Amino acid sequence: MNSQVTRYCVQGVGAVFLGFALLILILVRQASAQLSEVPPTWGGHIRDRTRLTGSWFGLRDEMGKKGVVLDIDILQVPQGVASGGLDTVAEYGGLAEYTLNMDTQKLSLWPGGFFTVQAMSSFGQNVDSGSGALIPPDMVLLLPDFGNETTGLMSLSFTQFLSPKFGLFAGKLSALGADTNEFAHDYHSQFLNAGLNLNMTLALFPFTGYGGGLIILPWEGAVFSASVMDPSGRATNNNVGDAFEDGVLVAAQGRVTIKPFGLIGHQLLGFGWSDKKRVSLDQDPSNIAQLLLTQRFPRLADPGPALTRILERFFPELLVPTKPPNTQNHTWSIFYNFDQYLWSPEGYPDRGIGILFRFGASDGEANPIKYAYNVGVGGKGAVPGRPLDSFGIGWSRVNLSDSFVPFLRSRLNLGLNKEDAVELYYTAQITRWLNATADLQIINQALNKTLDSSGQLKNVGTTVVLGLRLYARF
Repeated sequence: MNSQVTRYCVQGVGAVFLGFALLILILVRQASAQLSEVPPTWGGHIRDRTRLTGSWFGLRDEMGKKGVVLDIDILQVPQGVASGGLDTVAEYGGLAEYTLNMDTQKLSLWPGGFFTVQAMSSFGQNVDSGSGALIPPDMVLLLPDFGNETTGLMSLSFTQFLSPKFGLFAGKLSALGADTNEFAHDYHSQFLNAGLNLNMTLALFPFTGYGGGLIILPWEGAVFSASVMDPSGRATNNNVGDAFEDGVLVAAQGRVTIKPFGLIGHQLLGFGWSDKKRVSLDQDPSNIAQLLLTQRFPRLADPGPALTRILERFFPELLVPTKPPNTQNHTWSIFYNFDQYLWSPEGYPDRGIGILFRFGASDGEANPIKYAYNVGVGGKGAVPGRPLDSFGIGWSRVNLSDSFVPFLRSRLNLGLNKEDAVELYYTAQITRWLNATADLQIINQALNKTLDSSGQLKNVGTTVVLGLRLYARF
């Protein structure tokens, strides 16, 4: 009853919020902002243009002048497990992204309004089953809907700035822009490992969902936002009637630009809280199978099948639950990151070499990731003669909750305490519309045992993953 009342209240508040936003929208006259960068021309020599297909005989340039920008991008990732892990496999997969941005002021409608539509299509296979890693070695594996070759809608949103410093947004929102970091956030050209792109303590929160919120730009270089989202949103579910059926997700973050000694850096702090009812990690042993088979972690590789096979082999009597599962009525996560240039070439503040750090903590009651850390070094345009190249080396660690399948961990010594990954990459900008990346990852998996062909447990060795990435913008 309480959850139903909460849902109705949230929906009512949402209706008032949107109504207020539309009322203000009619009155606004002075708001202005820029959502997507538009070059003077999309054309030019094929090596210099920012998109392969150019200006479309001038049509694309005219669209850009009127605030309409359409992008089609293809990301291809061949990867292979060179040693260790569960199997030495090589796979090829990727992601197609379709993004449409519209600026209402440039369309001669009204100032300060922006529409964003983004869809994604995944294709091919990945090395997750061979690596045995809990944190996917390829971020693309998670998008748009983990484990499925499919097409999904990530964003269908409208943002209205009511002044240069304040705006409102609503629709189907993408959460991929959260937890931004200068050196460890762009899976198109930076790290591939999900643990170096995202704060993994956000494992229970979706990448997309219906909702709304506000954005504040109090001073130059500062961005604060707060939002309410559907905690069960999926790219493949566009039915707005399903939104908020099982609770809400409230999230907020602030990012501030700093310039110690004239060098650019950023500080970011945020949190997320949800009242969605979830299966608790703290369970009677007879409910372990139910936990593993029903719980979904949107940002993690699925540990359920591997652990269920181990359970079937050694404790088949625990496959049938004897009591209802314990549940949790809330989950939360806090996250922090910073990036800081230590050196930049004179006149180019957005190039150079810098450091990155990321930390997160969660309740550890419904969320299997209790803590997450990143440390690393990144570079942009730091190699002489290569102003658009980038590189990085980073370390990611996640500490699992003590409540995550303690029975199996203690009885079979499966590990499941922490997972470490070290990644090294170099991205070469071949043209303005095409880059290529060479990538090396060394992963010490959380799950350190697996079943061999005879049904006995064997140790899983440290995984070495080699990969390439090709990112083309059309």
